[in-house]
Order: sequence, then C-alpha cells, then structure tokens
Amino acid sequence: MSTILIWIVEIMTFALVVPFVFVGMRWFEGAWAVRRRLGAKTDNPLTGDSQLLKEKEVSNDFLAWVEQATLNTNEKDATKLRRDLIEAGLENPAAPVYYVIARFSLAIGLPLTFLFLSQFMSKPLSGMWLILLPLFFAGVGLLMPSAFLGNRLEARRTQLEQEFPDALDLLVVCVEAGLGLEAAFVRVNEEIRTSHPRISDVLYRVAEEMRAGRGRADALRAMAERTAVESLKSFAALLIQTDALGTSIAQTLRTFSAEMRTTRFLKAEEKAMRIPVLMTIPLVVCILPVIVTALLLPAMIDVSRNVMPLLTGKHP
Repeated sequence: MSTILIWIVEIMTFALVVPFVFVGMRWFEGAWAVRRRLGAKTDNPLTGDSQLLKEKEVSNDFLAWVEQATLNTNEKDATKLRRDLIEAGLENPAAPVYYVIARFSLAIGLPLTFLFLSQFMSKPLSGMWLILLPLFFAGVGLLMPSAFLGNRLEARRTQLEQEFPDALDLLVVCVEAGLGLEAAFVRVNEEIRTSHPRISDVLYRVAEEMRAGRGRADALRAMAERTAVESLKSFAALLIQTDALGTSIAQTLRTFSAEMRTTRFLKAEEKAMRIPVLMTIPLVVCILPVIVTALLLPAMIDVSRNVMPLLTGKHP
C-alpha cells in the first residue's frame, strides 16, 4: 500500500511541475524573441549597459550608506577606484560599493572559514600559527578584489588594442562608401558584434551618445576616458582635429588605418624577436645540464676508477 501511495504522489508531483515548466519556457522564449527583435541588449547588474542614460547615484539605501561610510572619506582614492572600474567595463554607480563590500567580506570571511575548518583537522592549530594564518588569509582577502580588477583592466585594454585595427578597417570602408561617421559606427557595431564584442560596445556607445544629442568631440573624449587605450585616444584626437580643420574624414581614417596596421606588424615582429631570448632560459636550465652531464660522466667514471686510487696510494 505504501508503494502505491508513493507512486501516486510522484505522478501528481510530476503532473503539477511539468505544466509550470512548460509555461515558463514558453514565456521566456517569447520574451527573448521580443528582445532579440527589438535589438535590446542583456542587462548586466554591474556594467549597466542596457541603457544609454545611466544613473550616477546609488539608489539602494544600504549601498548608499556603505558608500558614505567608506568611499567618501578619501575622495582621491574613490575617484581613482571609480575610474579603474569604468575602464574595466564596470560602469554601474554601485560597482565601487560592491568592490568595497567584496574586499571586507573576503578579509573577514576567509579567516573565519579557515578557523572553522581548522577545528575539524586531526591536529588543531595552536600558538603562533593560530594568529599568523588567519592574518595571512585576511591579507589575501583584501588583495583578491584588487588583483581581479587589475587583471580585468589589463585584459580589457589588451583586447581593445587587438580588436580596434579590424574595426578601424571596416570603419574606413563604410566611410569611403558614403556613410556618415555615426552611421559607420552603427554599421561596424552590427558587423563585428560577435567576433569583436568589446570594441563593438565602445563604438555602439559613441554612436548612441551622438544620436542622443551629445557633440561628436565630447562623445569621442568620453570614449577615450572610458577605455584608456592609447590607440583609441589617438583615434579620438584625430577625429576631433579633423572636424576642427575640416579635412576629409575618409582620407584621415585611411592614413590612420595604415599606421595602425604598421604598428600591429611591428609589435608582432617585436614579439617574434623576443622568442630566441626567451628560449635561452629553458635551454640553460633544462637542456644544458643534461648535455654537460652526458659529456663529462664517462670521464668522471674513468677518473674515479683509475686516478682516485692512485692519488690515495692504492694501486688497482
């Protein structure tokens, strides 16, 4: 009887869950199709790329209190942190607060977790180790968010440097075909959105700012400040100067594209020239001792068998 009851409960549970899952999947597919047709981007709680006009203040009361208590004490460090987060692609106004919360949570949580787990060890810690190891984990917790931010910042700059020449070539083609600069940005963004997503987002942001009424020079300067990439800074300065002097944008972009292509070739050649120097390290550390040992080992064996007995006064 109990087995039959269990089967009945399982069948009823399955019959209740499946319709909800089916309805939820249909709703999600419909919503996703609408968003795809409208060309909307996926919301990101940290970057806030879903809208052009972004909030500049934290709306949550708790996050605002954390910001007031931590970030407003040193305005210079807070400004540098916000700039680094923006350059890393985290443009949400609450991103500095999340960063501070992560640092303090890891600095407190890692030592407490270690102390809790140490109680289950076969030999619990005692003495100085009980003080030094929690301090070590607290330091690791404080440094982990900073290391993560630095790695993300450097990786994003490197990826933008690598993706920008390809986008620039497409931009030259679009401008020479007769498109305006704003329309060329939109077209290039559509073409490279999959293969070069980061530079695509940068160009899309500039095009949307100009479409919203911001001046071209201001939009380009804001792009240079957000990315902090030398090639994009040069690109923005070049377009601003071209507008000021009234020269041909197509010819200017063509010349700049050729220079970027030459710069990329020189960087690749520089990396190739470094390969022989880098190969010297494993050659000296790993291969050279083996070769020396293989060459000297027979002589060392002969010396140990024939010469050493003579030196010690023993005749073979």
